[in-house]
Amino acid sequence: MTTIPPGSTIGILGGGQLGRMIAIAAAQLGYRTHIFAPEESGPAADVSPRWTRGAYEDAGALAAFADSVDVVTYEFENIDPSAVETLAHHGLVRPGAHALRVAQDRLAEKRFVCDLGGLTAPFLPVDSLDALETAVEAIGSRAILKTNRMGYDGKGQARLSEPGDAVGAWNAIGRQSAILEGFVTFEEEFSVILARGADGEVRFWDSPANVHVDGILSTSTVPAGPVIAAQVDEARALARKAADALDYVGVLTCEFFASADGPVFNEMAPRVHNSGHWTVEGAVTSQFENHVRAICGLPLGDTSLAAPRIDMRNLIGDQASEWPAILADPANHLHLYGKHEARPGRKMGHVTRLSL
Repeated sequence: MTTIPPGSTIGILGGGQLGRMIAIAAAQLGYRTHIFAPEESGPAADVSPRWTRGAYEDAGALAAFADSVDVVTYEFENIDPSAVETLAHHGLVRPGAHALRVAQDRLAEKRFVCDLGGLTAPFLPVDSLDALETAVEAIGSRAILKTNRMGYDGKGQARLSEPGDAVGAWNAIGRQSAILEGFVTFEEEFSVILARGADGEVRFWDSPANVHVDGILSTSTVPAGPVIAAQVDEARALARKAADALDYVGVLTCEFFASADGPVFNEMAPRVHNSGHWTVEGAVTSQFENHVRAICGLPLGDTSLAAPRIDMRNLIGDQASEWPAILADPANHLHLYGKHEARPGRKMGHVTRLSL
């Protein structure tokens, strides 16, 4: 097992808020970070000493980047896996390209989970309006049409409630390759967040109860209530199967619906995740620190709760301007991402509250 010692440099693909928080955790452990992203700057620029602006399709720039770091990771999954494969020819990349290929293709992801014995919403591939209308007949008119690739925080999705919605939904997603998912009746949403080391060791954090508003995560709360608690073990077993099947190294997140039939898998993120931001103050070891530990081949840290109750709330758009009131409560921990423009639907920061 390759160990990357403190003092080494971690390369991060993507310079958003997740890259920023990975870089902060890396610095605490004595690592330097180097960002590679197509943008000129971003939230991670404030905390990472090096930033290379380059296209993910630029093999030469990627090779030079790989040669300048000791291990590479990524902060989001909307990267062409060929970029990760290019990097892997020049150095160590964790997680690998296989996890990326599965997670960014919704159809492949659903089939992958079904092959592992997991329960998903009913789904069918859609590549034309005719195919969508056929899928609606098979699955039912209460469904969600999602682009097969890309899309997050509710983007690239259209809801259907009756057969006549098919044309509008198809146009809304740009008439591109998609997947139709039947509605799932559920009581609550939750996520399973795990860290898997290079040696195969797995640690789980408590599963938070997640509430979404307009397709964007609004709050995460731990410990979750009895409905979620009754389904966590089964969900964890599936998440661990997925991590092992992918030979995964790093933090992996799987989102679930708590239903009458048990945990229904929704989607997977091969990275640190918004629903795990509470772990910075709310767990003995945060998801960001354990991600750094995992990709560098270090022992994983304790994932136990650091307080009896933790609430995390995203600050969307102008909500970030509430910082004076947030800081007036000493139980709050404020994280602002350094973004210069607040826009509707844009994650500007989050606040975590620890309580007895």
